[in-house]
Amino acid sequence: MFYIKMAIIAIKYISMEWLLTFGYIGMFIGAFLAATIIPLSSDILLIQLIALGGNPIITVITATIGNWLGGLTSYWLGRLGKWEWIEKWLKVSREKLEKQKKAVDKWGSVLAFLSWVPVIGDILAIALGFYKTKFVQTALFMFIGKAARYILWAVLTLKIFPL
Repeated sequence: MFYIKMAIIAIKYISMEWLLTFGYIGMFIGAFLAATIIPLSSDILLIQLIALGGNPIITVITATIGNWLGGLTSYWLGRLGKWEWIEKWLKVSREKLEKQKKAVDKWGSVLAFLSWVPVIGDILAIALGFYKTKFVQTALFMFIGKAARYILWAVLTLKIFPL
């Protein structure tokens, strides 16, 4: 099991380094993929690109748009889901789905602001699509959350690696 974990870490590191060689396009691709269930860290890519001399504003914009579009992809995949599929394949009861729906209905599209959070953010984006939250509001809150996160990382990076 240890060797499998080490192999996954090595593949993740190599793929992130490889993406970095493509500059802003690599940042976009990495941020897009990181917003799906693929385990990449777009935060690390952003920090590395800025630390290597990338323009912080272009880097933040590229990362935000890529991650936002990846999150919207997860949202739309969720929107394609059917209750029967979730019950059958994931073995989640109708009662549990109803309980989750009440929580999503309570907070609505505002939950999309948290779609940047590692692991749960991907699930949250899918759930917001599955429970059919309002798309425009969901997209807006998702964009704000993701942009705020990258701006924060850029500011912190510039404090450590001033240009």
